[in-house]
Formats: sequence, structure tokens, C-alpha cells
Amino acid sequence: MAKRKRGRGLMTLVKLLLLGAILFALAFFGLFGYQLWMEHNVSASASALAGSDALIVLGAQVQPDGIPSVQLEWRLEKALAEYQRIPRIIVVCGAKGPDEPATEASVMRQWLIARGVDPGHILMDEDSFNTKENIAHAVALLPHGQTEVTIVTSDYHLPRAMAVAKDLGLEPSGIGSPIKPEYWLKNHTREALAWGKYFLGKILPIDGD
Repeated sequence: MAKRKRGRGLMTLVKLLLLGAILFALAFFGLFGYQLWMEHNVSASASALAGSDALIVLGAQVQPDGIPSVQLEWRLEKALAEYQRIPRIIVVCGAKGPDEPATEASVMRQWLIARGVDPGHILMDEDSFNTKENIAHAVALLPHGQTEVTIVTSDYHLPRAMAVAKDLGLEPSGIGSPIKPEYWLKNHTREALAWGKYFLGKILPIDGD
């Protein structure tokens, strides 16, 4: 009798684990599809940009020698082109990671100044470690009443960054930069999980990206 009970208990556990795995897979692929759909919609509308109050450039990896990674440089190139079209405030965001020689914001500032951006137009957030902090800190740096912003980040990241900006009371437009093809799956997988955390954060007190 005891063996039968243990057997039934084990089968119940296996079924619950299997059900959990199925539900997780359904949720993940649903989020993955949602992310791709949002990315397409944002990319399709990004060409119709009007002048905003400020550009907010979100940080990415800085190399050990202190220069921007390829992904970060592509973001900066997009920001520079938009600044040259209509000069305005640029907020560069990003703290110093454990494997970085300087804050992402300071490296971005130097890169932009070297290419002709007026130093007086650049504001730095050197304390943020995730998307929500990036945008919240950028808002705190902007002159009071400025809510129309253009967020510059990688294509895959742009929809969620704009969603966070709207949550914070901004009126965002966006410019997306490309990523290396070999990182497409990794970045999109991570971003799908981040979308899950974003939606959970609507009902639960969750911090972070």
C-alpha cells in the first residue's frame, strides 16, 4: 500500500512538473512572438520622427580598452545622426559594470564630443544599471516639463524601453540600431524573458530590468 501511494505521489509530481514546463514554454514563445511583433511595429513607425525635446541613449558594454562595444557604437551613431538633424539635449545613460574600465555614460560622452557634439548639450546618468533606471534617471536630468523624448537603443530593446518611458509619463519616439546577427537569438531570448518580468512587475513588486 505504501509503495502504491509513493508511486501515485511520484506520478502526480511528474505530471505537475510536465504541466509547469508546458505552461512555461507557452508563455515564453508567446512573449517571444509578442516581442517580434512589437519590434516590427516600432521599426515601421520610426521613420516618421518629429523633433523631440531630448535624445536618451541607453548604454551597452564598454570594452576593456575604454572604447564602446560595436553594439554601443551603433547606438551612438544613430544618436549622432539624429542630433545632427536637429541639435538638442542628449542624455547618455549607464553606470560602470564590474568588467568595464569606466562608466558607459562617460565613454558615450567622450565619443559624441569627439564627433562634434556640443559638450553643453550632453547630460550624463552614471548611476543606472537597467532600463527602468536609465529612463527614470534621464527624466530627472531633463529640464522641468520636457516629456517628448527620443529613445535610442538596439532594435530588439526599443519596444520595451518605450513602454517603460510611457509608464514614467513620457511621450517617447524611438530610433533602433542593429545588432550583430550572431547575437540575434541570445538578445531576443533575453528580451522575451525581460518582457515577462515587465508584465509581472505590473502586479508584483519586482525591481530590475
